[in-house]
Amino acid sequence: MNQVKRTDIFTRLRAENPEPTTELNFGTPFELLVAVVLSAQATDVSVNQATGPLYAAANTPQAMLDLGLDRLRDFIKTIGLFNTKAANVMKTCRILVDEHGGEVPRRREALEALPGVGRKTANVVLNTAFGEPTIAVDTHIFRVSNRTRIAPGKTPRQVEDRLLRRVPKEFKRGAHHWLILHGRYTCTARKPRCGACVISDLCEFEDKTE
Repeated sequence: MNQVKRTDIFTRLRAENPEPTTELNFGTPFELLVAVVLSAQATDVSVNQATGPLYAAANTPQAMLDLGLDRLRDFIKTIGLFNTKAANVMKTCRILVDEHGGEVPRRREALEALPGVGRKTANVVLNTAFGEPTIAVDTHIFRVSNRTRIAPGKTPRQVEDRLLRRVPKEFKRGAHHWLILHGRYTCTARKPRCGACVISDLCEFEDKTE
């Protein structure tokens, strides 16, 4: 796929959704960080249902520590892997309080040093909370990048690196959200909705549906 086509693709995605953002509910970088940690192998809907009441009770690292592990588990028990996630959130809160003054760090290395935070989670926080032009490659973005041939790759990191090189600068901050939403609602896993796709004629996927 050439750069003219990529530019056209992101121009259309931007026209459809000029101000893209995550579907996770959050009000602060800390709330986003916790929500993204909880969202691993879970839907955004299920996370939002849990974090609404949780954040009403505790929405800072110190408040979460004061809440305690058992009560945190009660708030998130409807989310998959909640025991592990609760433990990671509590450990993260302790590090944030002890080492970062209760604030979420803006550096990748510091974010990735937090329990339960990998490269993908760090990229989401850097992009969505702090406006950095990072791209977190989840299953949706991996699929869309390979199907369309925007940035094909065999691993998430390979796709991420190629997207960072190939997405035009003006679209880089929004690219993560456009691609994930496109994969979630249009370029779906089992049967892409090519007939309803705004970039179908630019996409290089060979097995298009009606």
